[in-house]
Amino acid sequence: MAGIKDVAAEAGVSVATVSRVLNSHPSVSEAARARVLAAVERLGYRPNAVARSLRTDQTRTLGLVISDVLNPYFTELARSVEEAARALGYSVIIGNADERPELQDHHVRTLLDRRIDGLLVSPTDGGSPLMLEAARGGTPMVFVDRWIPGIDVPVVRADGRDAIRDLVAHLHRLGRRRLAIIAGPAATTTGSERVEAFRAALGEHGISLPDDYVGQGDFQAASGRRATERFLALPEPPDAVFAADNLMTLGALDALRARGLRIGDDIALAAFDDIPWFVHTDPPVTAIAQPTGELGRAAVRALADLIEGRTPRSVTLPASLVVRRSCGESAPNPRSGQ
Repeated sequence: MAGIKDVAAEAGVSVATVSRVLNSHPSVSEAARARVLAAVERLGYRPNAVARSLRTDQTRTLGLVISDVLNPYFTELARSVEEAARALGYSVIIGNADERPELQDHHVRTLLDRRIDGLLVSPTDGGSPLMLEAARGGTPMVFVDRWIPGIDVPVVRADGRDAIRDLVAHLHRLGRRRLAIIAGPAATTTGSERVEAFRAALGEHGISLPDDYVGQGDFQAASGRRATERFLALPEPPDAVFAADNLMTLGALDALRARGLRIGDDIALAAFDDIPWFVHTDPPVTAIAQPTGELGRAAVRALADLIEGRTPRSVTLPASLVVRRSCGESAPNPRSGQ
């Protein structure tokens, strides 16, 4: 394998000149730069990434800690982050927290030890001292999807409040009045925000949200199944269930089918987070779609700005309601996928 001395000899320049060309230093003539780059190409030279990181104090590596790699939403988010980072010349190391705060902190600690240039995190809860320590210690950091209040770093997220209002209005038009929600963990910003938005939207139609109609979930399918079974055991079960996450929706779907209920007729079902599977269920599931790909790209741009000395900005993008048949018959929606 060719080394930097071989490149210098091939190009007829000093090793220092080769180093300056590889690090885009301006004090090299165009002729010398062209000779060096041609020699690099001919010899197939690849700079040693470890040695370069020691010289520049940069590894061109980002860390991404996501809440659950098995959740299709986070899988798509990770893919968009990796693509956007690669386009900017960064590699990405991914850690899966599996919705466990202690595993999240393990990944964050490991990534910091590996001298990453910056960190993207979707926090599993709102109380990580390690995250606060990392932010105060100067680690470039961006929260994506979820955030921790009180930590002053950019946040890239979707705002689902208007879409939840549209969902409640849609259910109300279809004659649904007993509306229940399967909530995510209250310790997460998305878990608490979606319940508050749902409660506020119901209030606009004069509908209350009894405690019995709030099921506590954990963003996993099994919790969606348990919450739905509890709803169905009530003396007056709800006639619509809104699950605040796609995996909890799948659990709710299992529970409703086990009871032999006709989804869309006997009971309505809707989800937060649209995923490709929802087009193929019977009936297709009405869902609130987040602009996941754009969230990932915006998060990488914000983190690159932080790393490279530019002023980053927080980004909030709107979510949107995608109407399908799981809430009952209705007028076609342009994004229905029915």
